[in-house]
Amino acid sequence: MKDLKSKINETAQFIRKEFRETPEIAIILGTGLGNLTGKIKERKAIEYSSIPNFPVSTVVGHKGELVFGKIGNKKVVALEGRFHYYEGYSLEEVTYAVRVVKALGAKILIVSNASGGMNPLFKRGDLMAIADHINFMGVHPLIGPNDETLGPRFPDMCDAYDPELIELAEKIALEENIKLQKGVYIGVTGPTLETRAEYRLFRTMGADAVGMSTVPEVIVARHAGLRVFGVSVITDMGLPDALKPCNIEEIIKIANEAEPKLTKLIYTLVERI
Repeated sequence: MKDLKSKINETAQFIRKEFRETPEIAIILGTGLGNLTGKIKERKAIEYSSIPNFPVSTVVGHKGELVFGKIGNKKVVALEGRFHYYEGYSLEEVTYAVRVVKALGAKILIVSNASGGMNPLFKRGDLMAIADHINFMGVHPLIGPNDETLGPRFPDMCDAYDPELIELAEKIALEENIKLQKGVYIGVTGPTLETRAEYRLFRTMGADAVGMSTVPEVIVARHAGLRVFGVSVITDMGLPDALKPCNIEEIIKIANEAEPKLTKLIYTLVERI
């Protein structure tokens, strides 16, 4: 079997034959949040299924394309669709795209997701800048042998989410009249939505939003030395004493409704980094 670095190099070499530009910023787009790629100038796309060693997303609302182009004068690569542990992928596969964009030259990762809100001050459709996270998945993407050429054995997670990028996003949100909350994201495996007891536990632990992605990608991004900005779209509210049934169609609907302001925030952030 090929080792991880050999696979990354093989994938990166294939992509460079298709797209010779070096991206400065990588963007991972979550459930129902793919429309940003339509605003990328000089857009060139390739399907995940065409890329060596790349997983293929199986989730509704994830198109499964790698998109290159420009936002303002910044060269970007956007992943329209991500991979989840609950799909049956290993965490190496879940985070593989992060390794690849790093190999392609990216210095910053912007990651978005749809998540359930637990802070009673939030409401459906709000955006939340991720200030920190809790890994409650019971698994970790860096367990196993460590290749020092990819990152250190014990990466520090003190500022997993870049304070300067959060501050810039907050400034943009104020200027653009976009309501931007800030809080802690807790990552779980899914695919079930949470019970009342779980919501109570997570809130007690200090989490403001819960989701089934992002945490492994951010851990690997920091291991690789990428600066990270994360943002959640609050698509449903997990308030234990007022909990109502929710389904994926409803989550995608709310994500789609919030997408224009998320696109505006990320587009402007990329322009001004």
